[in-house]
Amino acid sequence: MPRPKKCRRVCCLPRVKRFVPHPASSEAQTVTLSVDEYETIRLIDREGFSQEDCGIYMQVARTTVQQIYNSARSKLAYALVEGLPFQIDGGEYRLCDGKSTCCQNKCGKPRHNCPIPAENRPQKENHK
Repeated sequence: MPRPKKCRRVCCLPRVKRFVPHPASSEAQTVTLSVDEYETIRLIDREGFSQEDCGIYMQVARTTVQQIYNSARSKLAYALVEGLPFQIDGGEYRLCDGKSTCCQNKCGKPRHNCPIPAENRPQKENHK
């Protein structure tokens, strides 16, 4: 019997949950990205976390982050290349309560506006 999935810690829900190409086809299938997949994209690509740091942040193993991240990128690439709408919904996650240290500060801000302080972000290298 497989192990039960561990809930992934997510800092905040996305502000926008649905993206539609222009012009939109009314018959197009919608690609669904889970909230935990969105969070890996946000942390790794937007915030500059390594997969290991992302795993610590989300309270899962680095290999789990790698699987989630690869799935998210595959879905995004498919939606973009095929011109399909995509939405962010569902997944195995639990939201930060705004009081714990998952946001690396005790921000207490609404979940949709829970930034990572600059001093706690991994340093990005300049690629010139």
